[in-house]
Amino acid sequence: MGKSSNTADAYRLASQVGFNLRRANQRHVSIFSRYVDGLTPTQFATLARLYELGPLSQNKLGRQTAMDSATIKGVVERLLAKDLLTLRPDQNDQRLRIVELTEQGKAAFETAHHQALQAREETLDPLTAEEADMLEALLEKLV
Repeated sequence: MGKSSNTADAYRLASQVGFNLRRANQRHVSIFSRYVDGLTPTQFATLARLYELGPLSQNKLGRQTAMDSATIKGVVERLLAKDLLTLRPDQNDQRLRIVELTEQGKAAFETAHHQALQAREETLDPLTAEEADMLEALLEKLV
C-alpha cells in the first residue's frame, strides 16, 4: 500500500494544469453565455476570424479557430442556419468550400464583440491587470 499511497500523495488533481485549464474554461464559458446571447464561444470565434480575415475555406477557418474539421463543419452549419454565413465552392478549387459572413453575420459579430469583451473582463476580474496580461502571455506560449 505504501507505493500507491506515495503516488496519491504526489498527484493532486487540484494542482494539475489540465484540470485547472478546464475549470477556468468552464467558468469562462458560463460567463460568456451570460453576456453573449445566441452564440457559443466557438460560434463567436468563427465570426471573429471571418470578420478579421475575410472569406476563408472551411478547412482554413477550422485551423484559424483551432477546431477540427468535424467541429468547424457543425459550427458553420449552425451559423448558416442563423443566416450569419454563406457557403460557396472556391472558383479555383471546387473541392474547397468558402465561408463568408453575411451582412447579418457582420452585425452579429459587431454586437457580440462588445459583449465578449465584457465577458473577458469578468473572467479576468479576480486578477490584477498585470496578472491578466501575464496569464494571456503564458497561455499564448502554451499553444
